[in-house]
Amino acid sequence: MPANRVFDAHRHLGVLPAFPFYGGPAVHPDTTARATIAELISDLDAEGTDRALVIPNYGVPDPDIAFSFNELVVEAAQTDDRISAALWVSPKAADADRTAKALALAGEPGVRALKLSFLLGGRVTDPDCTPQLDAIFDVARQHDLVVHVHTSPGGSSDIDEVGHLVDSYGDTVAIHLVHFGGGMSGHIKLVGSRFFDWIAAGKRVYTDLSWSIGFAPRWLVDEIDRRGLGHDRVLFASDQPWGDFAGELAKLRAATGDGELAGRVFTRTFEELYG
Repeated sequence: MPANRVFDAHRHLGVLPAFPFYGGPAVHPDTTARATIAELISDLDAEGTDRALVIPNYGVPDPDIAFSFNELVVEAAQTDDRISAALWVSPKAADADRTAKALALAGEPGVRALKLSFLLGGRVTDPDCTPQLDAIFDVARQHDLVVHVHTSPGGSSDIDEVGHLVDSYGDTVAIHLVHFGGGMSGHIKLVGSRFFDWIAAGKRVYTDLSWSIGFAPRWLVDEIDRRGLGHDRVLFASDQPWGDFAGELAKLRAATGDGELAGRVFTRTFEELYG
């Protein structure tokens, strides 16, 4: 495939209400959020993005908002065949009914993933979350869907916590660890050994480098070359509107160059994972 083709494995659709994050005034930090399918398609056209996995926007601590965008992303996938959909699901016991309703959409045309985050509550090791996690991964297995999981350093999204999902479910379900740990500690834990150990053990684990900091993309590429594995487990992702498409593209192109690895990162691994 041409080296300049781009498949985006993680971006969002839906506009959130203003919220007083961290005790400040109510704000809209995701300034490039899109409310409509037409706006999303216009962005793909302007960027030259050939394919995209589109996920409900989230971040405001009201579960109904993220869940409300599920039908929108399904419609987007059925409107334009460049788009695949990820459904928002939750590990929280309080969201069990909402998650069951979301999982009922798993067989809809264009649905290729389930999006899971602990930013809005829950924890992998919390027994109250186990029934929901089992249900999410059971549906993913039945429909051959990827489970997309947010990672960031510390708390319930740290790779020390999220890694339990790979250990428990990664033999039979593809798990996409978003943001490659999300910061210094996560990057070092993953590149240092854990990411490659999981691959060597046969775990179906994937990642993207959105939100990654300076040293991580190059170090990961160097380790892939040195170890001779992992080249087929990394994807490009913009995380629009929380990420910056142009910045993420430049960062990953600089790290991967224009050879075989770049072809996998920007197109082929997406095709193999998301169809």
